[in-house]
Amino acid sequence: MKGNSVKNSWSFIPDTTADISLTYPESPAARSHWITGQRGQKNTLDPSRPYTWLIEKERNDDSCLVDWLTIFLTNKECPWRCLMCDLWQNTLDETVPAGAIAEQIDFALGQAERECGDLAKLRHVKLYNAGSFFDVKAIPKAEDAAIAKRLAKFDRVIVECHPALIGDRCLQFRDRLSGQLEVALGLETVHPEALQKLNKGVTLDQFRAAAALVTQNGIALRSFVLLQPPFIAPEAAVEWANRSVNFSQDCGAKVTVLIPTRTGNGAMDRLAAAGQFMEPTLGQLEDTMDYSVGQSRGRVFADLWDLERFSRCKACFPQRFNRLAKQNDTQQVPPRVTCTSCR
Repeated sequence: MKGNSVKNSWSFIPDTTADISLTYPESPAARSHWITGQRGQKNTLDPSRPYTWLIEKERNDDSCLVDWLTIFLTNKECPWRCLMCDLWQNTLDETVPAGAIAEQIDFALGQAERECGDLAKLRHVKLYNAGSFFDVKAIPKAEDAAIAKRLAKFDRVIVECHPALIGDRCLQFRDRLSGQLEVALGLETVHPEALQKLNKGVTLDQFRAAAALVTQNGIALRSFVLLQPPFIAPEAAVEWANRSVNFSQDCGAKVTVLIPTRTGNGAMDRLAAAGQFMEPTLGQLEDTMDYSVGQSRGRVFADLWDLERFSRCKACFPQRFNRLAKQNDTQQVPPRVTCTSCR
């Protein structure tokens, strides 16, 4: 990729036909205040129950499709106020009571066993938590031993965390587990201006340092990359996503998850109404996946949730969805779908 090919496209140029009265705040504190001010109500949650769970397939290190149990833990909201985040909708305002996280895991394991019939078939688990696993206000450190005990049967355990919270607790949790620990970090984008304005409170150097601590201590790394976050021109979105995937892999990520940025959290809707954000297209996701998977440097997965919203053609969407799903599963680049309706 040519380093200077989009140097004049770092700032998104608003649509002059839209309401552009919005001035996005410059300071982190003002941004956090503005972002939370755009929100609606949180969902009502039970601290003794995960807010959802599911079983999904994912290609593993050995190039096999395996079942993963994914548990979405209920916990206190993340202390950062990221512009694009909608996970706050399923969080609490207070730290969970003692023992609540273990109870949530027990509940999910019981539900999964009833669905699968044999829990022994599940050897991989993701603990996703709408925040940071190593945030003591979200997942109290005193719970780590009980959590690890419940995960003793799993060969691989994934937790997600903000890069700033990667430290001794992460290493101690690794030591408690019987299986391999994998940590998922949000990289989002390597676009310098956009990353700063996302209000994530992390720099690329800080991400690189957190990734090094993880990988140098025998912990697997995955990262999340956004396709077309705010403040990146649409015509430059694919190239910046490609650069971000490259950076993720340079930092040692064996898995990079590509997420199309979307409205729906209040703040993103406000930016969209002001002409300062537009959702990516399905074609942009295909372009980025074709490039990233084609590099064969590590597994790259497209987030397929609610994917139809990014498609402009109902005729070819099912085939294009299936192609991306196959790409996730095989890590190969199938021929593109040709559509006579949308060309």
